[in-house]
Amino acid sequence: MSVWRVKPVSAFEAEMKKSDLKRVLTKWGLTSLGIGAIIGGGIFTLTGIAAHDYAGPALALSFVIAGIGCLFASLCYAEFASVLPVEGSAYSYAYGTVGELFAWFIGWNLILEYMMGATTVAVAWSGYFCKLLHLFNIDVPIHLSNDLATATEKCLAAGMEAPSFAFNIPAFIITWIVTAILVKGIKEAASTNNVIVVIKIAVVLFVIIVGAFYINTDNWTPFIPERVASVGEDGKEVFKFGFGGVLTAATIVFFAYIGFDAVSTQAGEAINPKKDVPFAIIASLVICTVLYILVSLVLTGMVKYDQLDKAAPVASAFSGIGINWAVFIITLAATAGLMSVMLVMMLGQTRIFLGMAKDGLLPRGMFGKLHDKFKTPYRSTILVGAIVSIVGAVTPIGKISEMCSMGTLLAFAMVCVAVMMLRYKKPELDRPYRTPAVYLVGCLGVAFNIFLMCFVRPETWIAFMIWGAIGIAVYFLYSRRHSNLNNPPQ
Repeated sequence: MSVWRVKPVSAFEAEMKKSDLKRVLTKWGLTSLGIGAIIGGGIFTLTGIAAHDYAGPALALSFVIAGIGCLFASLCYAEFASVLPVEGSAYSYAYGTVGELFAWFIGWNLILEYMMGATTVAVAWSGYFCKLLHLFNIDVPIHLSNDLATATEKCLAAGMEAPSFAFNIPAFIITWIVTAILVKGIKEAASTNNVIVVIKIAVVLFVIIVGAFYINTDNWTPFIPERVASVGEDGKEVFKFGFGGVLTAATIVFFAYIGFDAVSTQAGEAINPKKDVPFAIIASLVICTVLYILVSLVLTGMVKYDQLDKAAPVASAFSGIGINWAVFIITLAATAGLMSVMLVMMLGQTRIFLGMAKDGLLPRGMFGKLHDKFKTPYRSTILVGAIVSIVGAVTPIGKISEMCSMGTLLAFAMVCVAVMMLRYKKPELDRPYRTPAVYLVGCLGVAFNIFLMCFVRPETWIAFMIWGAIGIAVYFLYSRRHSNLNNPPQ
């Protein structure tokens, strides 16, 4: 059979009717999951680099541009979620429109996005957690809070002897805590996320409201600093400041938006997925965009952009004006925020596995088996927890952070293509939500994501192609032969 074969929409509808997943997520529960996935450490770290090196006070404009770019993809995601409200996200959407091979490739790269994303967050969480303990005069040994390479670097920099062994215990432990929550059930996971989201939003609002009283409008002048051209490490010209710098900053802060797509992976557990999933996707993105813009305006108003601390811009801005106690609150928020991002990423990962297993593209016994009591894909959840915990404990964060972006950008672009194809091929389908000006929005979404992919480092492209080659091999050696389209269930 052709690798371009398409899964019939009727098959998706049949799966929705017989799904054993618990439908417990409300409209605002889904929205909370989206916010939990989006707002994480990015707002507390990326803002410093983007403002200091590229955009200046125009960082707010960079967030607007990145938000608009994400909006194109979110509008396409919303229409698909209303037509095909099933677990699997972009993978399922492509399977119903573009074809099996494309769907497999997207699913394979979503695995990369969520797995590497969760691993990166676990390592970042460890760093923030250790900073939080340090505020209470508790210091975790370097070799027990870092991988060997990072621990060696830190020890040598401090004039200490390099360790012979290192293991990031906080990253390992937090992964298994999140895994246990996810095995217990979606309701418990959503409840945990809701609490953390409340904390995160409260602290973000604290930064906005309190920081607003310390804004010096002179710091916003010039709003867009004069353009400076320099040469990067790869020998290419880098735009700093000017409108080119604003665009470069937009590509940096774009990754602070990653996560809204995870809402679509929970469609199988939504009470009213056809209406609530599209709402949650768009609402979570809009809410986070507004908060990001306000934080960036406050931050660049409190401190001159060229004096921002790139590592911890928000915390350093408050300590710089003498509000040292705010550092504790901000560090706590970043720690909590990263945990919720990790929870949603691992949740999304297992639902991608579940969707692919139901289609026969992955072994059902491992990835499609639900817990008798909790009705969660516990085997794949434990597998994901094991991989993330071990990789996070022994791998430098710099080696894994960029890989998650490639799968995201590809998925966004493919969803924009797929929604246009489905509108053309199946105009008669019931669409509770319709993307406005779908062909314009879809084309702009594709163009935006391809534009961002052009800024990814060559080393990441090489790793991405190796991962893709492995995925294609797995498809032809296993998945194609075991596909439900090739072997219809009896």
